[in-house]
Amino acid sequence: MSKIKKVLIAVSLLLLVFSLVEIARTLLWDYAEQQKIEGLTQVWEEDSDKGGGDTPSSPLITKTREPVMLPEFRELYARNPDIVGWLKIDGTRIEYPIMQNPQDEQYYLDHDFDKKKNKGGLPFLDAHSRINSSDILLIHGHHMKSGWMFKDLMKYKQESFYKEHTTFQFSTLYEKEEYEIVAVILSQVYRKSDDVFKYYQIDKVSTPAEFDSYVQNLKKLALYDTGVTARYGDKLVILSTCEYSTENGRLAVVARKRK
Repeated sequence: MSKIKKVLIAVSLLLLVFSLVEIARTLLWDYAEQQKIEGLTQVWEEDSDKGGGDTPSSPLITKTREPVMLPEFRELYARNPDIVGWLKIDGTRIEYPIMQNPQDEQYYLDHDFDKKKNKGGLPFLDAHSRINSSDILLIHGHHMKSGWMFKDLMKYKQESFYKEHTTFQFSTLYEKEEYEIVAVILSQVYRKSDDVFKYYQIDKVSTPAEFDSYVQNLKKLALYDTGVTARYGDKLVILSTCEYSTENGRLAVVARKRK
C-alpha cells in the first residue's frame, strides 16, 4: 500500500471518528434538553392537578382585588420569576414555558429555565409585548434541527394539519386561555428601509384602523383560508420562528383568544 493511500485512509478514519463524536454529542445534548423540558412539564402538570385540574379560565380575584396565581405556575415562578406563560399545542412537541427577561429582551435566545447558557434557549415574549396589557403577544422561538422549540410550527404549512389542530392553549400566570388560529404566514425579517408589511412591528399597532390593517395584511400573506378573522378588541398571540426556504425567512402562526 502506497504512503498516499495510508494517509488518505488515516484522514478518512479521523473524519469518521470526528463525525461519530459530533453525532454522539448532539444526541446527548438533545437527550439532556428533553429531560429538562420534561422536568418542567412534570412540575406544571403535577401542580395543575393539585389545583383540582378545573381552574376557571378567568382570573381568580381575592378580597383585596389581587389576582390569584394559577397553582401550576407557583413552583415554577418561585424558581424563575421570568416565566410569564405556558404554551401547549396538541399534535406537536410544543409544550414550553414562555419567558420574558425585563432587563434583556433576547436573554432566552441562549439561556435555559435555570438561567444557564444554552444554545436552544426557550420561547420568549417580544420586548414590545406585555403579558397583561398588550393586545398582541409576539412569541419568538428557535427552529431547532433536532425538533425542539418551535420547529413543529412547520407542520402548519399543511392545511390538513391545521384542520386537525385549529386551536392551542396558552395560559398566563393568572388565566387559562385558548386561542383559535387566524392565519399561518410566511414572511421575512426585512431591512428597516424596506417599505413592506412587517408582521413583527407590533409596536406600530395601537388604533382600531391600525389593528384592522394589520389583520388584513396577515390575511394577504396567509398560506390558506382558516375562515377565522380578528377585529380590534381581540387579543392575538403570534408564534414566530425561522423558516429556511428564503433568506431571513420567518413562519408565524397567528391566533386570537377565544371569548
